[in-house]
Amino acid sequence: MKISLGLIYGGKSAEHNVSLQTALAVTKALNTEKFDIHPIYITEEGEWLRGEKLTEPVSNVKMLQFEQNAKTFLPTSLNESMFPQPASADEKIDVVFPLLHGPNGEDGTMQGLLELLNIPYVGNGVLASAAGMDKVLMKDVFAQAGLAQAKHLSFNKKDYEKATSDSLEQVEKILGYPCFVKPANMGSSVGISKCRSKEELQTAFNLAFQYDRRVVVEEGVVGREIEIGVLGNDEPKCSVVGEIAPKTDFYDYKAKYEDGDTDLIIPASVSEDEYKTIHDMAIKAFKALDGSGLVRADFFLTEKGEVLINEVNTMPGFTPFSMFPLLWKHTGVEYPELIEKLVSLAIERHQEKQTIKTTF
Repeated sequence: MKISLGLIYGGKSAEHNVSLQTALAVTKALNTEKFDIHPIYITEEGEWLRGEKLTEPVSNVKMLQFEQNAKTFLPTSLNESMFPQPASADEKIDVVFPLLHGPNGEDGTMQGLLELLNIPYVGNGVLASAAGMDKVLMKDVFAQAGLAQAKHLSFNKKDYEKATSDSLEQVEKILGYPCFVKPANMGSSVGISKCRSKEELQTAFNLAFQYDRRVVVEEGVVGREIEIGVLGNDEPKCSVVGEIAPKTDFYDYKAKYEDGDTDLIIPASVSEDEYKTIHDMAIKAFKALDGSGLVRADFFLTEKGEVLINEVNTMPGFTPFSMFPLLWKHTGVEYPELIEKLVSLAIERHQEKQTIKTTF
């Protein structure tokens, strides 16, 4: 029997366009003999639209935005037994693949909705998604797990505005320059700045606070940027490692998605001991967050051979040319197979949850 797979993409997020590119790539890779594909588009204003079932790959993102023949979609209709809707059997969805990046999708909000509706979904649950999205909380979890990481500070907007001068001096004293300022809850390098002076630091704070009420500042680490893919549920496996080699000053949004001015080196040249350390730290981070499905774990490898975890991404870029799928391709798992594995892991995790007692 075919699996009815709902693809949710777009979203009320600064990463809306990245999500559209991910959705386009997934529709092109899915085997229509194995899946009935149901596209669900969330506009930038947060409106849910549902298109007709896809019988063939779409050629551009405009076709996924349903400029015509779209109908407003109630999320509750994902579970017709819980919330009966006037829908045909052809609209039934077995599993959801949330192809959402950033806030209002990758941060546990969508996962919470799907949990309440008791719908199987691909990827991490509420806890891992929320903690993995919030860089401040993520770093606290990693510290508790004993994972080595760069020095960092965090600030919320109100406190920063009340004591701007003290905050800037604290960064200079504890972290120094260069340092990186990031919105706590954002991905795809949106709102990130590299700072070399107090003037740049203040500008960076103002930019980052446009995207979140909390900001994290990290010391600049001199080292290679190494990434690894994690796939699984309770027994996760790791891919080969890859290296980000940006030709610009750092791997910002423009380098990722616009210029293509970055080399992705896969597999990266690391020693057996370095790979084992990265592998073990990635698994430890995955389990510390209670991860499921997938994460991409990002590290710094210093000239002295020290491995520092930078962050994990619970819904990494997912086009065939993104790092996570490329890592698995070089490990022997092609893009269509990777999607199928993730759907299987979603069903496995959902079935396990159904065995948990909900009465006492």
